[in-house]
Amino acid sequence: MNNTPSARPTWFIAAAVILLLWALAGVASFAAHVFVGEEMAAKQGEWDLAYFRALPVWFAWDYALATLAALAGAVALLMRSRFAVPLYVLSLVGVVIQFGYVFAGTDLLAHKGAAATAPFPLFIALMGVVQVVLARMAAQRGWVG
Repeated sequence: MNNTPSARPTWFIAAAVILLLWALAGVASFAAHVFVGEEMAAKQGEWDLAYFRALPVWFAWDYALATLAALAGAVALLMRSRFAVPLYVLSLVGVVIQFGYVFAGTDLLAHKGAAATAPFPLFIALMGVVQVVLARMAAQRGWVG
């Protein structure tokens, strides 16, 4: 039995590189949240600053989980590692927890409205699903070992 992963099509490698860039953007966003988030919130106004300061400590840990697992998943996908699928699932779980709290556990929607707050988080969640689907496809087709 041959355990060597199958050849990957060019489109798949391009998609994996795009997912790597997406994950790097997520890690940069997480770093901004941690290092300059309060300063950025203060520039938006009193409500935003109070909102930022009221975020529970675990929120930053979950944000780290979501973004760093996605980055590790992208690297795993490019390195043909079987760990890509569980890493992307872990990232998606982190995203669901993060935005679940933001939308169900805070008054963000009431204060800013769905049109201003929901589209990008929904896109992030969609990207999380795409990552899982692509990694599972890669595993099923033998593109990752």
